[in-house]
Amino acid sequence: MSLEQTSDVPASRPWTKLLWALAPLALLIAALWWLIAGNLLGQFSNGAPPVENLTIERTILDQNGLRLLVRGGGSAPMTIAQVQVDAAYWRFTQDPPGEIARGSAAWVAIPFPWVLGEAHKVTFVTNTGATFEHDIPVAVETPQATSLNFAAQAMLGAFVGIVPVVIGLMFYPALRGAGPALISFLLAMTIGLLLFLLIDTMEDALEFAGRSATIFQGPMMVILAAAASFIVLLGISRRQGQPSGLALATYIAIGIGLHNLGEGLAIGAAFAAGAAGLGTFLVMGFTLHNITEGVGIAAPLLKLQPSLARFAGLALIAGGPAVIGMWAGSLAYAPHWSALALAIGAGAILQVIIEVGAFLTRSSERPLNGLMTPPVLAGIAVGVALMYATAMLVKI
Repeated sequence: MSLEQTSDVPASRPWTKLLWALAPLALLIAALWWLIAGNLLGQFSNGAPPVENLTIERTILDQNGLRLLVRGGGSAPMTIAQVQVDAAYWRFTQDPPGEIARGSAAWVAIPFPWVLGEAHKVTFVTNTGATFEHDIPVAVETPQATSLNFAAQAMLGAFVGIVPVVIGLMFYPALRGAGPALISFLLAMTIGLLLFLLIDTMEDALEFAGRSATIFQGPMMVILAAAASFIVLLGISRRQGQPSGLALATYIAIGIGLHNLGEGLAIGAAFAAGAAGLGTFLVMGFTLHNITEGVGIAAPLLKLQPSLARFAGLALIAGGPAVIGMWAGSLAYAPHWSALALAIGAGAILQVIIEVGAFLTRSSERPLNGLMTPPVLAGIAVGVALMYATAMLVKI
């Protein structure tokens, strides 16, 4: 008897497979229809009002008063019935009018004569009696989209983003003849400053996530965006083997640039809301804080001779996003955008830490101990210490 056996089961036809694929979906639709049409949850209702949540995403102050962008996030559509400013009721207009559905946004305009430099409190009262408060710490007119404002913000963004990176890169000729121990120290210092940036970026991202509408699931959004950024950039960097030299410096610049994008969003938003004033001392602090980033970008290039155009490109990649972030932050700010940008930056920074660490390990005569040598450990400690010390100048 032959060992081969033939099956009597006929092959499935394509339309049969399609029916089996659609059957679970049809069952799901039927179950949801039964839940809604049959009002199965009605017997659990005790007459309590639906859960309401209102997030204020943006505040604009101009000659016409206040305009606030609000987003609903409750269990059911909600209606703004009254608005108070400094404990006094004010008439208001809403665009679009009517109920605010879950996840939808609306502009609320209040003809309130705000006072320059003073603090104001806005309270929204819904038709169920729930209240949601929003503080305006310092009332200042919101910057308008004019060429003059764009130019001023670009100059400030370049000063806190591009200029310090350029200054850091200018240390390249002095470090050009560095020996293996000094190169390892500088690369490890890059890891140290990136570790500080990673922690600082995640902290800021989670803070902005806490201010965003509940529907965006802020903390989870930050974690998922950071993980996706890390995986994508790691895959790109490894498509032609492990990066080194100019490629590694470019990835360091990308990670720092994404961090500076989120930083620029925060600075621009602070300008627009009057929540902070960037004085001369604070700008100097940002500059000193970011100079070390330029040194970190230069570290993988010490055995190469890049052109000035390469250095200019790296400076723009690392510092240029601060300008873009400042424009966006002052003109179209929302906390979930800042959280998302910072999360993407955190993922990019983590990818660069992995790549620099791998580069150090490959460059060592003893790969297994490449990260445990005195120059490496000292460099990591110095990098973290420098970033921590200069961060004291920019924390307000």
